[in-house]
Amino acid sequence: MLYLDHAATSPVRPEVLDAMRPYLTGMFGNPSSHHTYGEAAASALDDARSRVARVLGMRAGDVVFTAGGTEANNLAVKGIVLAALADGRRHLVISPIEHESILESADYLRRFHDVEVTAAAVDSHGRVSAASLRAVVRRDTALVAIGHANNEIGTIQDVASLAEVTRAAGVPLHVDAVQSAGWLPLAGVGADAIAIAGHKLGAPKGIGALAVRGRVPLEPLLHGGGQERGRRSGTENVAGAVGLAVALELAEAERDTVGALVGAVTQRFIAAVLAAVPQAALTGDPVRRLPGTASFTFAGVSGEAVLLELERRGVVSSSGSACAAGNDEPSHVLLACGVDPSVAQSSVRFTFGHDPLPDDLPDRLAALVSESVRAVVGA
Repeated sequence: MLYLDHAATSPVRPEVLDAMRPYLTGMFGNPSSHHTYGEAAASALDDARSRVARVLGMRAGDVVFTAGGTEANNLAVKGIVLAALADGRRHLVISPIEHESILESADYLRRFHDVEVTAAAVDSHGRVSAASLRAVVRRDTALVAIGHANNEIGTIQDVASLAEVTRAAGVPLHVDAVQSAGWLPLAGVGADAIAIAGHKLGAPKGIGALAVRGRVPLEPLLHGGGQERGRRSGTENVAGAVGLAVALELAEAERDTVGALVGAVTQRFIAAVLAAVPQAALTGDPVRRLPGTASFTFAGVSGEAVLLELERRGVVSSSGSACAAGNDEPSHVLLACGVDPSVAQSSVRFTFGHDPLPDDLPDRLAALVSESVRAVVGA
């Protein structure tokens, strides 16, 4: 089987598993315990925190380990906005193409805390411009939360220009970097908070991190023993934190080389599909997109049916976000980009990982896509 759903999850890298193993076996202590086992765990946790912070361009004390990207986004959006309510700031800005963890956090704040939520407009490629953001940021805005790169269509936001807008307005900027970590540089993007998830990088599921600058007040969502400097109570996942740090460093070290190679293969694949399949249309920004993401619609064809035909031919991909799998509704991302609902339901997403790719893959894979679409049309 050819696995092309790395945006949903990636396999654990052997180097990551090797680094984690000691903290799952002999050095299993609780990092809050004041004895030899606990101190060894605490030392490993501190080291992992520093390593993650270095890649993100933050201080070690800014990093909060979480159970994944969804929790990191929840903590950022809810935690920063809830802390700002005392100052009378109860306005949140997002975009309409955000991951469900951002959208649902915003909806929670709207329903239970009377927070006004505004979505900055996106263009047909899913881009938020500085002008569209500037038009909705207000004096009472508590937070702007924007994804670095979209998990469905791969469009990369110009975070630097958006950060200029938020900085001028004195508003914190949270960046969901779950998809972009390992593919794009994160240090220096200008964000006040950054969320990442281990399982997109070659670390296990169940570990993530939120880096939030110390000057930004953050209300904790989990209460208890006061771990993570009081920002996220609960005994820390030491092995997971170590694995996340190793995976992030490996991906960062490979980023330029692997990104160029995977990007070239992906562009050849996109060109081959558009040439071979009359119904195919590329979604997302044709240029400013993640190197390993290729997302198409096939007008008049069921995307789910195409996925089944592809799997019969040994290709595993998806119709979009794994968090929305099984939902019959058209993708909210594509609808926000102006795609007709019936066309949006024909979407198929192919996402490549960091593994080496055979030179003949683009043409071979495009031929399988063409066969699959023809099989659905002829059914």
